[in-house]
Amino acid sequence: MKILFLTDNFPPESNAPASRTYEHCIEWLKKGAEVTVITCAPNYPKGKVYPGYKNKLYQTEMMDGIKVIRVWTYVTPNRGLFRRSLDYLSFCISAFFASLFVRTDIIIATSPQLFAALGGWLSAFCKRKPWIMEIRDLWPESIKAVEAVNESRILNWLDKLVLFLYRRATRIVVVTDSFKRSLIADGIDAAKIEIVKNGVQMSKYQKRPKSEQLVQRLGLQNKFVVAYIGTHGMAHKLDFIVDCAAEVDDPAIHFLFLGEGAMKGRLKRKVAQLQLANITILDAVSKQEVPEYIALSDVALVPLRKKDTFKTVIPSKIFENAAMARPILLGVDGEARQIIEFYKAGLYFEPEDKASFLQQLHTIKNNKEVYEQCQQGTQHLAQAFDRQALALKMYGYIEDIVLRGWPVSENQDSVVKVEKKAL
Repeated sequence: MKILFLTDNFPPESNAPASRTYEHCIEWLKKGAEVTVITCAPNYPKGKVYPGYKNKLYQTEMMDGIKVIRVWTYVTPNRGLFRRSLDYLSFCISAFFASLFVRTDIIIATSPQLFAALGGWLSAFCKRKPWIMEIRDLWPESIKAVEAVNESRILNWLDKLVLFLYRRATRIVVVTDSFKRSLIADGIDAAKIEIVKNGVQMSKYQKRPKSEQLVQRLGLQNKFVVAYIGTHGMAHKLDFIVDCAAEVDDPAIHFLFLGEGAMKGRLKRKVAQLQLANITILDAVSKQEVPEYIALSDVALVPLRKKDTFKTVIPSKIFENAAMARPILLGVDGEARQIIEFYKAGLYFEPEDKASFLQQLHTIKNNKEVYEQCQQGTQHLAQAFDRQALALKMYGYIEDIVLRGWPVSENQDSVVKVEKKAL
């Protein structure tokens, strides 16, 4: 079976979409599939092409058995609506044309960003192949939540585009139960929606002691480290965490921010203005180095803005930290909160509520019984979200389409049905 996957992010980029796609593809290879990924030159999150790569029209490489095709895109930092739109659209167009020269049985396109999914539909339409739309963020709800776009005409157009793609996808894979409920409310047939949640590659994230060398280098001796590791974006409300840190009077508590993103510069300026000695901000490290920094922490910080949209998401950093037995200090209500509380893997604080945050922070630091209970809970949580098992679950859906046939679209006049066939 030949699988073609369109994604804007892929290793050596280390964000959640890149990791999920790569780890799924590796498991599909083990099942005997031939996997081709169309992506761009790695540049996330700074909008600068990584050393060793060029932003060429078309280039290929083999990565652990995966054929990777990198196409030209308009590379820009992740800020500014017009330039980001050019970035997204350029990938859609380049990926679509590249896909025409790839033999495949099925196409998968992942969102974010939405125009990658549009490229997947265009490819499927022209090649007369089934396609799966993987939804990792709800559009345009996610950009409304961070107030990245306020123009109603643009939002209305995106609404129509999203519904168009939903209706024409052979099958839709979402990452939360809430996403499925949202799509059903939009009139999408529940039978075509499958849930494959995010998870963790257990072999890569295992409990380990703090690196004494790293502790010494960062001056974190005898510190209770509260770490945020990931994108410093508009959705994460890290300026709220800085405001909370300014009111923490326990000298043993230290905040560690690691990563890149549109808000990082603003955060650094705010920390400098407030002259906070209890915050360390570091640049992003490679994916291979991330476990060392997770091990450096005592608690993993997972915040988002206080928006109803974010009640439907499950931040992927929950699973990596849980696998390494780091209790979660969670500022995300809804489905993510339900998971953390079900497994007793951390404490929840009300998003953007300073009193709630400070109370839960001091509880998890000072109450040894609570802390140890959370550590035990993280291990149960991680085992329940093993990436290998989740990848095989999605592979089953792919096989079901290719081997047994599936209606490609609700609009059967515009797209042909997949013929039943056996490999």
